[in-house]
Amino acid sequence: MKAAAEWRVAVVGAGPAGLYATRHLLDQPELNFEVDVFERLPTPWGLVRAGVAPDRPEKKRIIERQFNLTLGDSRVQYFGNVEVGRDVRVAELQAWYDAVIYAVGASSDVRMGIPGEELPGCWAARQFVGWYNGHPDYSQLQFDLSCRRAVVVGNGNVALDVARILMQPLAALQSTDIAEHALVTLAASRIEEVVILGRRGHFQGAFHNPELEALAELPGVDVLVDADELPAANEVVMDGADWATRRKVRTLQQLAARPASGARKRIVLRFLTSPVEVLGADKVEQLLVVRNHLQHDARGRLQARPTEEESILDTGLVLRAIGYRSYPLSGLPFDERRGVIANLDGRVTEIPGAYVTGWSRRGSRGIIGNNKKCARDTVASLLADLQAGKLACATLTGKEVVNQLNNRAIDWVSYSDWLYLDRLECEAGCAQQRARAKLTSIEQMLSRLEERKAQLPKDY
Repeated sequence: MKAAAEWRVAVVGAGPAGLYATRHLLDQPELNFEVDVFERLPTPWGLVRAGVAPDRPEKKRIIERQFNLTLGDSRVQYFGNVEVGRDVRVAELQAWYDAVIYAVGASSDVRMGIPGEELPGCWAARQFVGWYNGHPDYSQLQFDLSCRRAVVVGNGNVALDVARILMQPLAALQSTDIAEHALVTLAASRIEEVVILGRRGHFQGAFHNPELEALAELPGVDVLVDADELPAANEVVMDGADWATRRKVRTLQQLAARPASGARKRIVLRFLTSPVEVLGADKVEQLLVVRNHLQHDARGRLQARPTEEESILDTGLVLRAIGYRSYPLSGLPFDERRGVIANLDGRVTEIPGAYVTGWSRRGSRGIIGNNKKCARDTVASLLADLQAGKLACATLTGKEVVNQLNNRAIDWVSYSDWLYLDRLECEAGCAQQRARAKLTSIEQMLSRLEERKAQLPKDY
């Protein structure tokens, strides 16, 4: 076995999954890993920056503080604005390091598979979330919020986040880190109702209770749940449900019993309803939906099956929020059925020394905190392979990796560079009495870094 201080691991992805994996490696004092973190964007944090809703700043601050301790560790080197598969090939990483952990997330989404889905005005919730959070991939999108009703298909946490942002009073968003272009568009929004569709019943709702309660707390917004869709949760039914489900059901019952205040805005939670077709001439105008009923399949599982009861919702905006999906990464095996990098216990299939964690390992399930255990399990597999002598020897030192990137003229972003961008955003935000004013394009970020370099001494 090599000397302990010489173990070098690459982590691809600087979001929660990648940084939790990095922390688990650093917490092995007898091995003292060196970790190089590669990130496609100049900015780290992944979904913490681009996925967590801007009106949840306390969640971001806590996690970012933890991640700063990880990226700022002397044993970690950050390479932002480096895309694996474009700037560096998978095969090269596998040769350069003792092991590589891929934490590339799920940047695609599950489609509804219905006619009319391609009409303008029908979007993935992922795109809308990226847009209002200032993600460079989505900041140039144009959302038309001139309709009276928006429909969100799916009722997971993302769906409820989207509905909340659409209905949130503008004053509650103005002090957040929401992208400026989104703030301008939301200020002109004419949306008065958001309908959230769930294909199954209230017991199977994919949302968590805190997100549901957050809807109920929106000022000037009625949250409506059809009492007919909430059969009485008798003791027998409730005894068969877990604590989290029982808590959600009670909140739904409270909402259903709460009288409408007559507010101008409202959110409607509909269960046992699926989209059938998006209707419109050259843009979204209506959504045809069908009423479902629940029945047991051959394995005894409850499944939603369509009835013959159909109805039409007038709408100009449809957001699908029915799941995320990973993209194949050139050089790695991909499980098309599950939409993840093919793996067993976090070990990438047929590539020794390659590992995967996060959504690209298990699919888009769970909240940010679930990535801690997922990363720990993947690192455990790596450590077992290390102890068994199954890892190849790294061929490059940290300095040699830097030389490789420099020789390829890659504008890679260091952790020091990121701290500079972070300070610029926070200072600009402070001037506007906001949490931060995000730079929303890679070109903007690199331009600011070039300006910084021009101001530094030539021998810096």
